[in-house]
Parts: sequence; C-alpha cells; structure tokens
Amino acid sequence: MKKIRALLFSAPAIVLLTIVMACISLFTSLWDRSGAAQHRVARAWSKLLLALGFIQTKVVGLDKLDLTKSYVLVSNHASYMDTPAVLSSIPLDFRFFAKKGLFSIPFLGWHLERAGHLPVVKDDPRGQLRSLNEGARLIQERGISVLLFPEGGRAEEAMQPFKEGAAYLAIKAGVPVVPIGLRDTRKALPMHSAVIEPCTVQLHIGDPVPTAHLKPSDRGALNDLLFERVRELAGEAPAPAPIQ
Repeated sequence: MKKIRALLFSAPAIVLLTIVMACISLFTSLWDRSGAAQHRVARAWSKLLLALGFIQTKVVGLDKLDLTKSYVLVSNHASYMDTPAVLSSIPLDFRFFAKKGLFSIPFLGWHLERAGHLPVVKDDPRGQLRSLNEGARLIQERGISVLLFPEGGRAEEAMQPFKEGAAYLAIKAGVPVVPIGLRDTRKALPMHSAVIEPCTVQLHIGDPVPTAHLKPSDRGALNDLLFERVRELAGEAPAPAPIQ
C-alpha cells in the first residue's frame, strides 16, 4: 500500500513541481545572475519534493559549519534523493557538479545552467580539470561553496573509491573540505526504481578539514582521508582485508 500511495501521489506531483519550480528559477535569473535566487528556489523545490515523497530528514553536525564561510562539500552518492536531501538540509549557498547530459534536459538543464552549476564530462580529463578550476574560481571570487559526489556516480551497494577531483578543488580554492555521510537515501529511492519509499534519511556532517597548508600534490592523501571519513559518517563498515 505504501508503494502504491508513493507512486500515485508522489511521482506525478514531483514532475509537475519540478517544471513549476524550474520556471520560477528561470524567471528569477532575469535579474539575478549570481545564482543565489535560483539556489533558494532549488532549496524550496527540494523541501517540497521530500515532503511529497513522505521523506523526513535528520541532520547531525550542522553546528560544525560556519555559515559565513565557503567550503567544498563531499558526500557519498547512493540515490537520486541525495541532492535534494543535501539541498534542503544545509543552508549554505552552494553549487554542484552535474553530468553534462543533465544540462540538455528541458527545465532541469535550463535551471542548472542559469543557476551556475558546473557540467562534468566523463572520460575527458582536460574538460574535468577546466570545470574544477572554474569551481575554484567561483569559490574564491563569489564566496560560495561547492558540492561534489567523488564516487562519480551512484553506488548500488557499498561506497566506491573516490576520484581526486574534490580534493584537488578544495586545495586549489584553499578552503576547508567537509565530509558528509548520507544514510538511508537508498531506501527512499533505490537504484533502478521509480517508486519513492517513505522513510527518514540522515545527514551526518563531519569536522571541516583545512586545506590552506596543502599543495596539489597532497590531493591523494587528502582524498584517502575524505573517503574514510565519509564512509564512517555514512555508517558503512570498512572493506574486509584481502586474504593473504
């Protein structure tokens, strides 16, 4: 019965909500080119989307963030509900990296572009580097934050190894990087499913890791540290040691 209710009352409403909020976002972009107004619209969209899906959020560690500062936010990625969960729960003005293909989707892509989010092209190292450098420039010039999912895509089960882009970005921008562990978003919307499951998802925010003293060559060590902290915050057990 829960599945039927979620499918009938959530899915159509979410599509309509996304179109309406994207139109509002585009309208606000006519006088606000910074993306701040569009971000507020996106936060409202996220909160309404979670409400329509009967999804509640519990945030742990929000007091660790100084809302007047800029950060690189790094999270695990298990569901399409991850971005709405972070957007609705963390009151920072941030942009995020999204697959370039999303920018070609009507309404959604228009919002992403006008709001100043950054496209990422897989299998294009030079393009990825340009996007990361652009992200660092936005952080330094506009004082915003940036969200990344370093796994590079949703993980169906256990967390996948992190790519080093987030660590490079944080070092390049010279701002602290914040590990975030998402729990139970996979329950809310499992991979390969169109059925939204009512549940409570959790966001566990870790201590910001300073990067001002680091060099680009330190990105590997920072990346390893971030992976371990996010895995701990996400409540995932360490991988078993290989059999000798």
